[in-house]
Amino acid sequence: MISAGRVGAVLGAALSRAGHRVDSVAAVSDASRKRAGLLLPGVAIKPPDAVAAAADLLLLAVPDDALASLASGLAATGAVRRGALVAHTSGAYGVGVLSPLTEAGALPLALHPVMTFAGTDVDLQRLDGAAWGVTSDDVLRPVAEALVIEMGGEPSFIAEQLRPLYHAGLAFAANHLVTLVTQAADLLAASGVEVPQRMLGPLLGAALDNALRSGDRALTGPVARGDSGTVATHVQTLSRHAPQTVEAYVALGRLTAERALASGLLDVEQAAALLDVLASKPRP
Repeated sequence: MISAGRVGAVLGAALSRAGHRVDSVAAVSDASRKRAGLLLPGVAIKPPDAVAAAADLLLLAVPDDALASLASGLAATGAVRRGALVAHTSGAYGVGVLSPLTEAGALPLALHPVMTFAGTDVDLQRLDGAAWGVTSDDVLRPVAEALVIEMGGEPSFIAEQLRPLYHAGLAFAANHLVTLVTQAADLLAASGVEVPQRMLGPLLGAALDNALRSGDRALTGPVARGDSGTVATHVQTLSRHAPQTVEAYVALGRLTAERALASGLLDVEQAAALLDVLASKPRP
């Protein structure tokens, strides 16, 4: 395993739990070495080339921007054995990023757990039933899916050319959700709410559940109702109190209006009025 970051150490522990023997792990920082000691007790810590040389299955759990150079470097050293499985955990890439190793005879897999990681044994519980984005050649697909299932996950096959779209969808949801929630909490705090999180928790929990169950039919609020006057007031208020949020509010309002129109929640006149409000520049 390269490396023992929050993802790599947990997946190494999950593979060990499934009956695989974790031979060695590359861990450079003090935090990684400590994590390896906790989640992979007794596993040898070695340099990356030594880890690769010993592996029948090599797991590359490094940041997206480091993956291509790592694959090229390992290929240049000849450390990876011909016929060895090499899997990476990046959501942004398919197997093409491993082409230097593939050309050297390695068998490439892209195994992306759709989960956030804290780097503790709690993550092992979260992996049970978690979805994984899997990309591989057709011949290796059963192997890729079997590894995911062994770790308690549910594989979903993603075509190589659609991998960036898949990853953008996940980032659009999970990453931007944090920004939306924290910004909403700041707005509520500014309005005098003492514990915004307590107010938002039940509301957002219900909204998420409804959205996953019903899709666009779960839309509520002034945009879904066609209340263009309320939306205009929101834009004006935000422009005075939180001008950094106006662009995002307007962009999301337009997208919501378009989806509400397409799903039949709004008629054409209501949608046009909303889009006019969202297209106008707020008065100072």
